Amino acid sequence: MARASGWPKAGAERAMRGMLGAIRTSLKRGDAVTLVGFGTFSVVRRRPRTMRNPRTGKMVTVAGRLPRFKPSKELKQAVR
Repeated sequence: MARASGWPKAGAERAMRGMLGAIRTSLKRGDAVTLVGFGTFSVVRRRPRTMRNPRTGKMVTVAGRLPRFKPSKELKQAVR
């Protein structure tokens, strides 16, 4: 990234960490993040399900949110 942008490595790393931090913060709030020409990051809710804890054998209910990524048409075509 530093070579492609012409920035020093330290500056490119700060920019990358800042961008990833902003994406992470938005996803924590439940907002979708769209990078035009690349894709969309979003959060989906997982249905609650019952699982067994392998260590104790006790049944527990597991639910939560998961990050998802949907690539754009442009990215799909570039990879083909």
